[in-house]
Amino acid sequence: MATATKDQIIKDAQNSSVRVEIFDQAYNLRGSDPDYILKLADYVDSKMRAVAEATNTIDTVRLAVLAALNIADEYHLLRKKQDSGATDYQKRAHLLANALDEVLGEERKAG
Repeated sequence: MATATKDQIIKDAQNSSVRVEIFDQAYNLRGSDPDYILKLADYVDSKMRAVAEATNTIDTVRLAVLAALNIADEYHLLRKKQDSGATDYQKRAHLLANALDEVLGEERKAG
């Protein structure tokens, strides 16, 4: 007879099971936020359907790989954009800090 530890019971209570359907295939997934899991599954399903429509492919493994590549591409483009934006903010912050140092330096000389 298997027994569960208190930590396992708490973890199981926090992770609820949700049934999703991706490209007409049902999956039971566990997570702390069922609505989020449903949203992710819907997104993956829509990507697979878009690839199927664009390529006229019915091989589900091929569709899954192509959809995964499309999702990975989106992810990396967003990361690149985010990293670029962070670099821009760092440059602006550095310029503002230098300008502030100049103003404070001039005030110290005058004062």
